Amino acid sequence: GVHRQILLATLGWFVGYQLLKRTEYAHAKVDRELFEYIRHHPVDFHAATEKKRIGELLEDFHPIR
Repeated sequence: GVHRQILLATLGWFVGYQLLKRTEYAHAKVDRELFEYIRHHPVDFHAATEKKRIGELLEDFHPIR
């Protein structure tokens, strides 16, 4: 009956909520470890001093016709 549908819907919501919390925790843990590594090794992650323009990245266009 209806009580069984309500029970299963509540159970599904609870399991989904717990899985979402677990995945967010796992992603936060990975992010924390990566940011800590970047903080301890700043030489490996230096910012580019000069940004390239899109024209410098693409090859010259030569039409076939």
